[in-house]
Amino acid sequence: MTNVQQLLIIEDDVTFAATLTRRLERQGFTVQSAHTTEDGLTAAMEQNPQYVLLDMKIGSDNGIQILPQLRASLPNAKIILLTGYASIATAVDAIKAGADDYLTKPVDSTSLINALIADTAINKQSSTQQTIQTRMSPARLEWEHIQQALKANNGNISATARELGMHRRTLQRKLAKKPHMN
Repeated sequence: MTNVQQLLIIEDDVTFAATLTRRLERQGFTVQSAHTTEDGLTAAMEQNPQYVLLDMKIGSDNGIQILPQLRASLPNAKIILLTGYASIATAVDAIKAGADDYLTKPVDSTSLINALIADTAINKQSSTQQTIQTRMSPARLEWEHIQQALKANNGNISATARELGMHRRTLQRKLAKKPHMN
């Protein structure tokens, strides 16, 4: 990259944030990190970065909940949500709340840089085409269905198990075994 771009990382894992910082600084970004949602929102307002990498789980906070505030403060910034707990339901929530992209951890440098510099409209179109072309395994489809039911029941395992017609322990075992993306 030829010009310096301001980037804010809001991530509670200090080691992961430091690793991302080193990777991105090598690519020409000026990086600032925040390790709580409050510090992240403050830094966003003070620094006005062009890019934000936001973790979905920041301590006990949920990154999706601060997305509307970030989007209001930084209407032109590219906001990417990073998560180790990816599901279609959370991806949809993130995009609806204002994220431009959604990446799963661990994220490789190439994917991250491409997501940062890609045109948002083109990126969303190619992402949709990739999703359509990729077939999910039956286990992955089941896991996504369980995630939707769990979300509809506000995270209540017992109510979700009743709705799905399975024992609560069976549901917990299925949730613990997240299948691969395809």
